[in-house]
Amino acid sequence: MTVFDKNMVVTASFLTAATIALGAFGAHGLKNIVEVSALNTFETGVRYQMYHCLAILVLGLAPSIPEKLKKIVFWFFILGILLFSGSIYLLALNEVLPFNSAKIGFITPIGGLMFIIGWFLLAYKMLSLKKR
Repeated sequence: MTVFDKNMVVTASFLTAATIALGAFGAHGLKNIVEVSALNTFETGVRYQMYHCLAILVLGLAPSIPEKLKKIVFWFFILGILLFSGSIYLLALNEVLPFNSAKIGFITPIGGLMFIIGWFLLAYKMLSLKKR
């Protein structure tokens, strides 16, 4: 396991723990504070974050994926988590925040695009790998 693989696994582990905490906060802490639609939106952010935390974990544990590809996909997934899930959290909490987070709504699809690009790059590069 390379140092970068180890760092990906550690990052995925911490992000997954944070995702579980966010999910618990959403399920228990927000149910009396925000509307049901906002809670559903928050849960969408948590779900996509969890999917990509697990994907990062798999990347870190997959020895057959070239390190350069892992690094590129890792950063697309991290950007996706920050931009997609992060903006979703702010949008879901808009009614309780001291500022209008709706102004950053344009960031959400950019984060989604980061996820999509990461997955397409992974698929394309894996298909183009030469057999050993």
